Amino acid sequence: MDTGVVVAIVVAVLIVVALLMLLGRGHRERRLEGRRDQANQIRREAEVGRAQADRIRADSDERAARARGEEAAAREQAAHAEALEQEARERHAEADSIDPDTEERQALERHERGGVDPGGITSHGHET
Repeated sequence: MDTGVVVAIVVAVLIVVALLMLLGRGHRERRLEGRRDQANQIRREAEVGRAQADRIRADSDERAARARGEEAAAREQAAHAEALEQEARERHAEADSIDPDTEERQALERHERGGVDPGGITSHGHET
């Protein structure tokens, strides 16, 4: 073969190889760009999910805080009611200690509640 023909064949082969490499690189770049787009879409969806989770968590924390506040208020009210009941019992005891008719009145109250018979004279005029 003539040297010129060999050189022409080598040049042609080099051109074909270069074209194939360029086409392969372009295809690879398009494929990588598609994967980048897909990854970015997944990241955006993940951010939306994270934002929703943060909002739900904040709502939950707020509800829990309100519930703790309500529970504290209920305990405070219960303690206040207990203190008022204790004060009322003490005042009744004080009044009973002063009142000369307390024993008769207490016996009548027990009788009305179905407790111990007060003794003394009945409504019929007879002693029990």
